[in-house]
Amino acid sequence: MLTGVPLTQDSPKHIQLAEQICAAIKQGHLRPNDPLPSARKLAQLYGINRHTVMTALQNLVAQGWLSSEQRRGYRVNQALPIESSLHIVRPSAQVRDIQADFALSLSAGELSDRENTQYEYSFAGGLADLMEFPYDEFRRHLSQACRAVNVAQLHYGNCSGEPALKQQLQHYLRRARALECDDLLVCNGSQEALFLIAKAFIRSGEGVAVESLGYPPAHRAFEACGATLHGIAQDKEGLNVDSLRTCFEQNRIKLLYLTPLHQYPTMVTLSIGRRMAIYQLCAEYGVFIIEDDYDHEFHYRCPPLQPMAASDPHGIVIYVSTFSKIMFAGARMGYLVARADVLSELISLKQLMNHKNDILLQMALANWMASGEFERHLRRMTKRYQARCDALASELQRYQQSGYPLTFTVPDGGMAFWVNTHQDVSALSARAAELGVYVQTEAEFWRFPQQHYTHIRLGFAGQNEDKMRSGLSRIISLL
Repeated sequence: MLTGVPLTQDSPKHIQLAEQICAAIKQGHLRPNDPLPSARKLAQLYGINRHTVMTALQNLVAQGWLSSEQRRGYRVNQALPIESSLHIVRPSAQVRDIQADFALSLSAGELSDRENTQYEYSFAGGLADLMEFPYDEFRRHLSQACRAVNVAQLHYGNCSGEPALKQQLQHYLRRARALECDDLLVCNGSQEALFLIAKAFIRSGEGVAVESLGYPPAHRAFEACGATLHGIAQDKEGLNVDSLRTCFEQNRIKLLYLTPLHQYPTMVTLSIGRRMAIYQLCAEYGVFIIEDDYDHEFHYRCPPLQPMAASDPHGIVIYVSTFSKIMFAGARMGYLVARADVLSELISLKQLMNHKNDILLQMALANWMASGEFERHLRRMTKRYQARCDALASELQRYQQSGYPLTFTVPDGGMAFWVNTHQDVSALSARAAELGVYVQTEAEFWRFPQQHYTHIRLGFAGQNEDKMRSGLSRIISLL
């Protein structure tokens, strides 16, 4: 039964008529093999011309909703399954609520990125200052990429990345990080790199060793691939080697995830002695190391330590880095370096997931690096961030002198401070949010719940000194 609901001017009338007929079939008003009124009657019912009606009916025949026979008119396709009607009554015993059975249950809250939303003051520890990015400069390189692009580059080839960008990255890594690599894989940010590695290495229930106080998105990526996580104790020099050895002795560990240059979130630099001991231990037990070097570029007081991947005789280090801290997080541009067999497997997995990154953005980034402007931007931002680092240190010292029991170490590099307030800060994030301030507390980084949380993480890169001081005063008012 068709009710002749008036058609509107919002869309073509033949589309509206077809939608009403489909709705009648889905709702059980028209059953399989039921005849439709003639085109003349439908035209009268809806106040439209017969040509419009015929267009709608012919489209529904083409889509499989209707069938037509000469001199018999149009009928509902009798091949439609009777269950397609939403109003068909079934015995109550057959009615059930169909639940989605997810392999891993992750709530939206766990994955939300509140640091990018409505806060007037943001102390997010990994955000670049988007007001400082040279958009006009980069736009020229993007325009150049559009003008110079070869049509072949726009196809599905080069899953591992645009050759020009890979070449620039190889030169840059050799010069800036003493890291030699024959090949690499360009990824949609470091998070995709971590997920690819986990997917390639982890079978359900296998172990991944992580810093107990660490980077939650990495932990979630490993768990999403079925890993059992084992938290390793940390101290003022970084990961505790004895704790790691005990973990290896008692569990089957496939991967060790590390942030050795600026440990996330504590900013501790893993000492040379610890690096050597950890590497030797992993080689002994056949454990691959994921080295997440997320902000190597920003070091202020001395040259940064070379990546562990720069001295890897056993080929067990998978090196991951990103452009998010140099450009902006929305660029989704990262990369990984690994030995040939590992890289080949990861490239195959990426091809299954999304095949390749944005080719024009890769070409623009390659042009930017080749021009020398990329490293000039790095030098400029390093000076800018060092000034902000010094400003935050001065402000914290001023509050110390005013009687606030704050303990911290000025980091040699990176984009954040790890501050001990010597009081419980479990509710501080929520209270600060009410004042328009984004700040993370220790509770957000522990892999396993603790009894007390006293530290906060203060990022200094994403806002200027004046906003930093104003935002910090609001945080201090809550202590």
